[in-house]
Amino acid sequence: MTMENVVDTRNRIREQAKNLFMKYGIRSVSMDDIAVGLGISKKTIYQWYKDKDELVDAIIGDDIEDIKKDCYECEIHASNAVEEVFLTMDRIVIHMQSMNPNILYDLHKFHFQSFKRFMDHKNIYLMEVVSKNLRRGMEEGLYKADLNVTILAKYRLESMMVMFNQDVFPATEFNLVEVSKVLLENFLFGLVSPKGYDLAVQYQQERIIKSKQK
Repeated sequence: MTMENVVDTRNRIREQAKNLFMKYGIRSVSMDDIAVGLGISKKTIYQWYKDKDELVDAIIGDDIEDIKKDCYECEIHASNAVEEVFLTMDRIVIHMQSMNPNILYDLHKFHFQSFKRFMDHKNIYLMEVVSKNLRRGMEEGLYKADLNVTILAKYRLESMMVMFNQDVFPATEFNLVEVSKVLLENFLFGLVSPKGYDLAVQYQQERIIKSKQK
């Protein structure tokens, strides 16, 4: 087997596993389920991933890199801090449309090392992304000038986690995408200066119009 085929096989396994995890949660998906979906034997999967833990960790690694890419693109393509938040929201909506709300619980309960890896990413990398946006908005005059960057960045990151809490937002009553949008929009409107408020309303209305046109 060529190196290209090896990479393709590993990627196909990860892609199939991720799709099933996102739809059903991690715990509910077995290695047999992944093998059946790919039309291969479970033994073939174990040639590339020694167990489910290793497969889950590989997927988390991919997700972390994807998040970093999304954050970078939102930052460089945004003309200002407020637009960066709305571009981020667009990416979040895409990722969460097919996400099982139990996925973080499953990760924490059954694959703790991968969960810790994700939390480290949140607490270090995403903390800097949010902090940088807050500083950018203050410098542009679009956010209030006296924001406490550290407190607000931590608050934003924890609000990202609470929407997965089934005791707070049970999936039988709340839509994950809608919860994420409401939390982020209200966070943003608490940050903005009068100038930033007008801009935020403009971006918000543009997205409402686009959603009605679909």
